[in-house]
Amino acid sequence: MSENVVSTGAVNAVKEVWEKRIKKLNEDLKREKEFQQKLVRIWEERVCLTKLREKVTKEDGRVILKIEKEEWKTLPSSLLKLNQLQEWQLHRIGLLKIPEFIGRFQNLIVLDLSRNTISEIPRGIGLLTRLQELILSYNRIKTVPMELSYCASLEKLELAVNRDISDLPQELSNLLKLTHLDLSMNLFTTIPPAVLNMPALEWLDMGSNRLKQLPDTIERMQNLHTLWLQRNEITCLPETISSMKNLSTLVLSNNKLQDIPVRMEEMTNLRFVNFRDNPLKLEVTLPPSENIDEEEERELFGLQFMHTYIQESRRAGNQVNCSTTSPNSIDADG
Repeated sequence: MSENVVSTGAVNAVKEVWEKRIKKLNEDLKREKEFQQKLVRIWEERVCLTKLREKVTKEDGRVILKIEKEEWKTLPSSLLKLNQLQEWQLHRIGLLKIPEFIGRFQNLIVLDLSRNTISEIPRGIGLLTRLQELILSYNRIKTVPMELSYCASLEKLELAVNRDISDLPQELSNLLKLTHLDLSMNLFTTIPPAVLNMPALEWLDMGSNRLKQLPDTIERMQNLHTLWLQRNEITCLPETISSMKNLSTLVLSNNKLQDIPVRMEEMTNLRFVNFRDNPLKLEVTLPPSENIDEEEERELFGLQFMHTYIQESRRAGNQVNCSTTSPNSIDADG
């Protein structure tokens, strides 16, 4: 009996020793594997860093990282060793995301990541207080973070052809230096209040969205000189558009406009206006020109067309008053 107890105890002791040895061996193997993986990562990052350094150039006194048509779905953390960079130009590289450490590139002036597959803008973007240009067109972005409003030096913002952006945070009106904004080919149904309240805005493209009307408060954009609104669903223009005294270029082609406000003739700075492909109520023919190409251009969308249309509209209105016909019946006849 006692011999069996001793034998069992000895077996258990041996078993425990082996289990400890196997456990220690497994832990050692795990540590070795992790160490090997770390070495591989270090080596890969060094290789990536070497490749990135080869893409760094200097133009006009700026240190620029320029990559195009290569495969870089993610950017390695070793890129932080190049924090003196002032400009990124990374096009068609399949980039899936802007790295979270982007905020540590405090010297960045231009960040151009157009034509990639980026789906979101990290909140850390707000740390780039020297950034002047942010170009993220032709990506897959759906929302814009309010932290972008902290980029106090931003002058140019391009978010064209992301296709799913439908609004902007109100805080972006704090971008006091922003003069150029491209929101074309997205899902906006109205001009966001943030845009209307951008004090320095001079150039705005909201073409190929789903705008149905323009707000009466559009006159707030007093510094705007160029406004692109082509390929929308705008049915009428507010009278207040005539108060945009600095507007010189206005593109309204391919909308659903039925009339041109009479007060637009007060816009003395307007140099180019395009009403091509709108179902306007009046058919207007301009006096013939010696140059056929010039005549076609004037007919379809020129400034002279607008003034002639307004004159014809005023004349038609006078005829209505003389004949005492009701306004509703005239509208119905078109």
